[in-house]
Amino acid sequence: MTIQDERDLDGMTRAGHVVADTLRILEEAVAPGVTPADLDALAGEVFRRHGASSAPRAVYGAPVNVFVSVNDDVVHGLPSKRPLKEGDVVSLDVTPLVDGFVADAALTVAVPPVSPVAQRLVACAEAAFEAAMQAARAGRPLNVIGRAVEAEVARRGFSLLRELQGHGVGRTIHEAPDVPNFYQPSLSKPLREGLVLAIEPMVSSGRSWRTRTRTDGWTICTRDGGLAAHYEHTVVITKRRPLILTA
Repeated sequence: MTIQDERDLDGMTRAGHVVADTLRILEEAVAPGVTPADLDALAGEVFRRHGASSAPRAVYGAPVNVFVSVNDDVVHGLPSKRPLKEGDVVSLDVTPLVDGFVADAALTVAVPPVSPVAQRLVACAEAAFEAAMQAARAGRPLNVIGRAVEAEVARRGFSLLRELQGHGVGRTIHEAPDVPNFYQPSLSKPLREGLVLAIEPMVSSGRSWRTRTRTDGWTICTRDGGLAAHYEHTVVITKRRPLILTA
């Protein structure tokens, strides 16, 4: 969506606040012995407290409040009852529906003690997002986002999962435009001021950029078993640095 007036901005700000609060609570809860199903139930409690609901459940019929993806699972992980253990890499993807507005964000948490590779991988996803924030400005072409993400991931020596991408968001989960995490010359249309995007680098410690879908029909994992990290925020494009709604 594109922010048209104060009502739009207020609605997206409220949705962003629910995302931020949920992610904070879930991140604090990640620990050995806790299950992804526990985290999903906790997210449901936070949503109810805010008068929110699960956008993936409402839009796509997903059997979850939030997606929790562990180790080589990248996105859309269905929360299992397997307890987390030391060294696990856990991606939390939170997308509530709040009074008709949708915001979307994700972060990856490594359960201590953290391997050096996992630590660098999580830092890579966050740095790639920050590179996108430095590049994305109203009037610049859409493809500056992918160029910045791709360059930062390559600089840090990890694999960019090119089959997965960001997107517009606001009234539903996935809106136009698609926001690839690599440079595409054809995406030269200028970014509009007020455009709301979910920018989300997804990276792997493996060598392959390819993914596959598990037999549950939802969970997308790395094809070669590499660890995955995912970092995402919903942002509003401006003439300066984008406004992050979900921080």
